[in-house]
Amino acid sequence: MAVNPPARPSALSRLGTLLNAAWLRPVLFLVFLVVLWDVTIRVFRIPPYQIPKPEDVLVTLWNDWPTLLRQAIPTTIATVEGFLLSAVFGVAAAVLIAGSRTIESYVYPLLVFSQSIPKIAIAPLFVVWFGFGMLPKVLSAFLLGFFPVVVSAVQGFKSVEPDMLDLARAMEAKRLQIFRMVAFPHAMPAIFAGLKVSITLAVVGAVVGEFVGSNDGLGFVLQRSIGNFELPTMFAALVVLSLIGVVLFWVLDLIERMMIPWHASQRHDLVIAA
Repeated sequence: MAVNPPARPSALSRLGTLLNAAWLRPVLFLVFLVVLWDVTIRVFRIPPYQIPKPEDVLVTLWNDWPTLLRQAIPTTIATVEGFLLSAVFGVAAAVLIAGSRTIESYVYPLLVFSQSIPKIAIAPLFVVWFGFGMLPKVLSAFLLGFFPVVVSAVQGFKSVEPDMLDLARAMEAKRLQIFRMVAFPHAMPAIFAGLKVSITLAVVGAVVGEFVGSNDGLGFVLQRSIGNFELPTMFAALVVLSLIGVVLFWVLDLIERMMIPWHASQRHDLVIAA
């Protein structure tokens, strides 16, 4: 008895599958925004010294790409170093705050109060104290990325089920073992949620540091292009900054999937089901 070969998917079904791909949706939306940007400029006749045309930005990206890439290196380094400091000190502070009501009563309100202080006002002090260089940019990135890590990690540590802690104590687990085997794994999803917010804010912090005291980096390019009314260059630098944030966010998401696959795969299923 002959067995019929499985029917091949039609071109229309393959196109539908491609359009439903998760990576294609933001690309299509980005194309829509660029087209809307261009149409708005043409309809309302906005002069180029206010908003440049998309093609002017693309030409600038193509012509100045080596320069922008070279300037992106110090910005990326400051962002990553500030983010790593935020991750280490943020999780450590969260452990102390979540583990002691006394420390929480003293420290946590001050952390919340510190967020009302504009970081752009503190950044010049770093230049005065530490001079021009990488350190002021790293500290600016650290300040902006620190608080989200602390808040998310504290929430994660405090959300551990009391029954799980009681079970670990009943099995005569030591305090360090309870933290390593129960509290920390349970708090990992919340910690990564804070880290994802932190990595995007660290990019902003690095640019703020470059605004106030730097002779290189994309923040310096932005400041110089604004002063010279080189709007295509400014928009091109903003595009590169956005790419840095997206790539770092994607790398962090990949690390999350490798470290806590049980949580990342469940979230992925929900996205596909939607």
